[in-house]
Amino acid sequence: MKPLRIAIPSGRMLEDTIEFFKKNLNFDVELPQNRELIFFDVTHTIQFMMVRNQDVPLMVLHGGADAGVCGRDLLFENQYDVFYYLDLPFGFCRLSLAIPEGLSTSDFWRKIYIRIATKYPNLTKDFFFQKGMSVEIIKLHGSIEVAPILKISDGIVDLVSTGKTLKENQLKEIETLMESQAIFIINKGSFYNQFEAFQNLFASFRKLHV
Repeated sequence: MKPLRIAIPSGRMLEDTIEFFKKNLNFDVELPQNRELIFFDVTHTIQFMMVRNQDVPLMVLHGGADAGVCGRDLLFENQYDVFYYLDLPFGFCRLSLAIPEGLSTSDFWRKIYIRIATKYPNLTKDFFFQKGMSVEIIKLHGSIEVAPILKISDGIVDLVSTGKTLKENQLKEIETLMESQAIFIINKGSFYNQFEAFQNLFASFRKLHV
């Protein structure tokens, strides 16, 4: 049986992901000490590959990995055609709308023309559409919090964990678009081609109450 290829995020969720596989699923696996991005558990039944969080669902979608761990926000933003199998007990955060501290919430919602900086244009458009409002999306890939400071947006939509970064940039949360956490996703073709291997993995998952 060939090993299952699992894409894991190389960023803030990396250590939690490895600990999850070690402590909850009893996988004997350690992060490589060198700069290797592909490594195995000791039984060589699982091949892990470290990629950027936003690339995990793409690796799974296109068959570079059989399964992967990523944030729920990514899946909902891009509607990737993969199996969404399980919520995992880490990576908790929320996708929130935040505005400058000096702007009252009522004044913000009274604006006729709203500009929002975000890495999540689809979820942001849907959020404002459901409120019957139009919005101009300014898509940024990083440093979202500076957009209101530079007067290029009226607010931002971004992931928030502790809220510390918002506070440091004089921003406040006014609404939550969605709650997010780590999830386990599966390539549809791999699910059938590697069914026995997935069944063994699912047996471990079923022992959890996550």
